[in-house]
Amino acid sequence: MISTDYVVGSPCWLDLGAPDTRAAADFYGSVFGWDFQPLGDEAGYGVFKVGERIAGAVGPLTEDGARSAWMIYFSTLDADATTQAVERSGGTVRVAPLDAEGEGRMAQFSDPQGGQFAVWQPGKSQGLDVVNEPGSLSWTELYTTDMPAAKRFYADLFGWHNQDIPLPGGSETYSLISPAEGGEERMQGGMIEMPSDALGLTGGRPYWHPVFEVADCDATVARVTEHGGSLQMGPEDAEGVGRLAVCVDPSGADFVVLTPVEE
Repeated sequence: MISTDYVVGSPCWLDLGAPDTRAAADFYGSVFGWDFQPLGDEAGYGVFKVGERIAGAVGPLTEDGARSAWMIYFSTLDADATTQAVERSGGTVRVAPLDAEGEGRMAQFSDPQGGQFAVWQPGKSQGLDVVNEPGSLSWTELYTTDMPAAKRFYADLFGWHNQDIPLPGGSETYSLISPAEGGEERMQGGMIEMPSDALGLTGGRPYWHPVFEVADCDATVARVTEHGGSLQMGPEDAEGVGRLAVCVDPSGADFVVLTPVEE
């Protein structure tokens, strides 16, 4: 379970790069009921809120040729040291460490297979205010073309623990992720190996995406499609997990919605 105490290597922030931040704010507000609060220039960066609590953020695309996508940030004690570790392990620095107006220090990378992710070194802000509630982040997931290599890279970087489980049918394996400072009760995401020709959104490059908890998967999916989004999969039931669907917003950013099983 993701928690807001944000131990090293745990997901602590996420933001959406969008070609039109106002249109993105309208879409996600309709889907999740989020309120959008601009930070400074209304056409620039702003946060999504559930009540008074920050559930995510959105900003304009800043890289030439970049696709609209959610970026997941993992907590670190030292963004500069993490940057050096990424380079030693064969990753790529896409945005060098920089200060975020005293809120923290961030950097963005690609893993050796091309999966993009980021880190956040807390300052005044530890990260998101709300997780594991309807309308907030509850899981993270990596589609990779080389799962053994991805496991090694992220274990070296964050000390993650992996637990492999067979998927229904037995032909594929899903690898559950826990942070270094926590056991199974702190599982925060998973990774699965997929061939590059199955990764159409990125032209074959691995990618991370977020999973948002919702109270009613089917009703949420109806709002996604009603407001211009589309479906890649579902809604369908996953035994022991809940009812889920893989969605794509009107600008092509993918995300998952999940109504978890009742415990």
